[in-house]
Amino acid sequence: MENDLLKKVRKIEIRTKALSHQVFAGEYHSAFKGRGMAFSEVREYQYGDDVRNMDWNVTARLRSPYVKVFEEERELTVMLLVDVSGSRLFGTTTQSKKDLMAEIAAVLSFSASINNDKVGALFFSSRVEKFIPPKKGRSHLLRIIRELVEFEPEDRGTDIGAALSFLANALKRRCTAFLLSDMLDLDANRHPRYEDALKIAAGRHDISVIDIYDPRERCIPNVGLVHARDAETGRDRWINTSSAEVRRNYEAWGREADDRTRNLLRRYHVDSVRIATGEDYVKSLVAFFKNRA
Repeated sequence: MENDLLKKVRKIEIRTKALSHQVFAGEYHSAFKGRGMAFSEVREYQYGDDVRNMDWNVTARLRSPYVKVFEEERELTVMLLVDVSGSRLFGTTTQSKKDLMAEIAAVLSFSASINNDKVGALFFSSRVEKFIPPKKGRSHLLRIIRELVEFEPEDRGTDIGAALSFLANALKRRCTAFLLSDMLDLDANRHPRYEDALKIAAGRHDISVIDIYDPRERCIPNVGLVHARDAETGRDRWINTSSAEVRRNYEAWGREADDRTRNLLRRYHVDSVRIATGEDYVKSLVAFFKNRA
């Protein structure tokens, strides 16, 4: 079992590290570098300087006006918020949502590492399951990838708001955060349950959503009477997929959920990209990075 795990981790490392070097590093750099400003030095005031940058302590001490000089931050802190709820195990193509999330998270980790950024991870279900503080180094990245592969949550539900609230409170300095989830966290009226937490977190951090889904979650085939079980609640239900009305209602629910999620993300200026299992995520991520640049 341990050897199988190491082989899987190594396989993910080889594939995603190569992609990060060959494809994503430059796009990642353009999309996320220079988003913040850091203090650099103090110099004498010059005509046209913004008075809001005056350093009044130095000015008083030297009896001459001085201003603070800022420069673009060249180093970022990257946080991966990974949904480990029961629904991530679903997959009807060549991979599950869990496998796709793990591979994309690994690509993002190596892309950040190439740019000398710190990387951390937060695993959440209906609560925050595990928090790995941001650090640098290959061994740290391999730890994150290992957790992506083998981590088993205690709960199976989904609470995106809990993850966003934890992020907002745990990291005081602004970071770049990637939320990897199927975004299926809706109330009884099909409204996203995490709006308040998103509003606060998006005001403090640069958040991007990578919405992972399986095609069968939005469109079911006509295969007769099917026994289905909710992966998060454990509730069983029989579904008559032969009914055209059932299929239409199912697809309408999916469209409504997706529309409300997209509208909410736009409201708080959160960039997002949707990627399906079995899809070539390279093209989608490159296009996403370019749109942010």
